[in-house]
Amino acid sequence: MGAPSSQASNAIIYLTYGAFLVLGLYIAWRLRSQTKTQFLSSNGTQKGQDPAMRAGRRGSIPLALNFIASGISTEALGSGILFAYPQIATIAGVQGLVIYALASSLPLLVFGFLGPIIRRKTPHGFVLTEWTRQRYGLIAAWYLSVLTLITIFLYMVAELSALQQIVTALTGMNGLPVVIVECAVTTIYTSLGGFRVSFVTDNIQGAMVVGLIVLGVIAVGATTDVDRSLIGKSGLLDASLLGWQLMYILPVAILTNDFFLSVGVLVETPVDVLYSRCQGFWMRTFASRSDRDLRIGTSIATAAVLCILVLVGSSGLLAAWTGVWPGDPAQEGSIALFLLLEQLPSWVVGVVLVMVVSLSTAAFDSFQSAMVSTASNDFFRNRLGIWWVRAGVVLLIFPVVVVALKSPDILQIFLISDLVSAAAVPVLLIGLHERCYWWRGFEVVVGGLGGILTVFLFGTVYYGNARQGGRLILLEGGLYANDWSVFGAFVAAPVGGLLWGAAAFALRLAFQFGMARARHERFAALDRPAPTEPPFLAADGDAAVQGQVEKTGKGTFF
Repeated sequence: MGAPSSQASNAIIYLTYGAFLVLGLYIAWRLRSQTKTQFLSSNGTQKGQDPAMRAGRRGSIPLALNFIASGISTEALGSGILFAYPQIATIAGVQGLVIYALASSLPLLVFGFLGPIIRRKTPHGFVLTEWTRQRYGLIAAWYLSVLTLITIFLYMVAELSALQQIVTALTGMNGLPVVIVECAVTTIYTSLGGFRVSFVTDNIQGAMVVGLIVLGVIAVGATTDVDRSLIGKSGLLDASLLGWQLMYILPVAILTNDFFLSVGVLVETPVDVLYSRCQGFWMRTFASRSDRDLRIGTSIATAAVLCILVLVGSSGLLAAWTGVWPGDPAQEGSIALFLLLEQLPSWVVGVVLVMVVSLSTAAFDSFQSAMVSTASNDFFRNRLGIWWVRAGVVLLIFPVVVVALKSPDILQIFLISDLVSAAAVPVLLIGLHERCYWWRGFEVVVGGLGGILTVFLFGTVYYGNARQGGRLILLEGGLYANDWSVFGAFVAAPVGGLLWGAAAFALRLAFQFGMARARHERFAALDRPAPTEPPFLAADGDAAVQGQVEKTGKGTFF
């Protein structure tokens, strides 16, 4: 039992990185003649890239399997589940784990019941950022893109921070060199091969998640010895204030964040959605044979994903009840699964190292590609030269590493992303309703930023000083604070956002009414605009069909 020697650990880790580098460079060499558009995207460029779209309309059982597979290969159910769910179990016990798993799996049902409505209204698909540009104007679209980039940046930091902590826990070595080598390897082949390289490594990521779950089950069955005296002392079976608070916090956080990351999908045309791996859910929604099959498929997938999440999260409970967590020195709850795996023989720990490195590399290169593709498409409309894009891949890595080296709490990073989306999404969704045609981009931007400001104001009043209020925006206490601060933050973000949006709406109307009176013009701020078609991407990968943009025009910000 125990970790391999430092020499063996180094050989395992760096040979794995070498294999990824060779694979990435080989794919990049094969794609050396690709265009800039192909460099920035993966969808619609690989034969048979998506089983659901390749096979046409699918029945309920195959569709359910596709939903599960899509979930396993995204950041929502990828490497994140190996860290966040065991950690929530060590913080809020069985109550928190069950709530977290339900909050994460039940949103799949949304695709089953909301999907048919969206398919009827937008048979060619829907892209959120392009809709925002046409509905709310350029400034609002840029604002949404900035929030998207912040979210991806946070996930990149979480990935590197988790890697550093896992390597240290399994081998006892300093994780910094491993982080640097991973960044160098992914940057090299991603800057040369683009998004299509990360498309290939995504398959590796999904396989590694499944492999780690299987090894975790083996570890529990073969080597785990639960100390019954620790069960009662841990308090993880008891209900807690935090557990009840999570019944509101986690559904709001995950629902808004899922919407924020599920940028869109197109069907019946080559798909080039550049920046969301969560789009796989929408692809399967549009690929179902009937509405009934879609509802059955998503119901089965929800149950399966719920079981997987509870299984993974239970490692946090078992780690506490066997005494391997928190350990000496105390370890983060996010690596509870790997503390259990450490109890296996050294050769098995070596296999786990290969899987962890492969999983982290495959996830990180996708984040790199998504970040650069989003910036190129949303801000420059893909007009940058390919060498500028490649330079962006290289420059991006430095701030990510600097932040990741501080080893921030993984769950805290996810919660910061959730807090941002909780403030931004509600005011954005108002414009989806046909009767809210008077809602403009000014209200969306003011409301989203106002939601974050409201969190600061709440924290200042709650704690009695502005410094603590500012720290609440970053959730520096994580979910460990046994008070109402985090709960209040997730109430303040959406409610404050809506209130600030309403105030901005009133202010805009007052200003426009005054300007109309001063200019002796008719007050037209509440006139219904001409109807427009939903935006979709062109087959050549440009951000939108140019003829349609010219015909419908840009949305109105103010």
